[in-house]
Amino acid sequence: MEDEQRVRPRAGMTISVRTREEVVVVDPDRVIAAARAALVEDDPEMTEEQAARHVVDVYDAVDALVEHHGGRLAPETMSLAQTHGRRSGRANPDGLDPVGYIRHYAVDDPVPLRHLASCFRVPDHDPFATPPDGDG
Repeated sequence: MEDEQRVRPRAGMTISVRTREEVVVVDPDRVIAAARAALVEDDPEMTEEQAARHVVDVYDAVDALVEHHGGRLAPETMSLAQTHGRRSGRANPDGLDPVGYIRHYAVDDPVPLRHLASCFRVPDHDPFATPPDGDG
């Protein structure tokens, strides 16, 4: 990258990171079981019965697995560049086949999250939309 294209950090700069990760469900029962096990592992006071009541659908399972893996659904998911042409269809022990992930970085997004969570809330704004070219 040429020097004039480099962006140096500055006080007050907002850096936005958007991540998209995809997996394919290969074994639905294993996905639910892995999510419930993750809850019990993360909270030793939670019983298996409580975890079964907490994880009842795909959204509950995804939430539990993302929390368990520190923000990733499947930590072994490769970037799209690494997965080019890959089609395994094989499930990991959690019943998921990681397909890939991408990240987008934006500097000084015109609608930072702090505005969405405040009295300056922007109506009808999609917080996952990337800023237009040249903005952010």
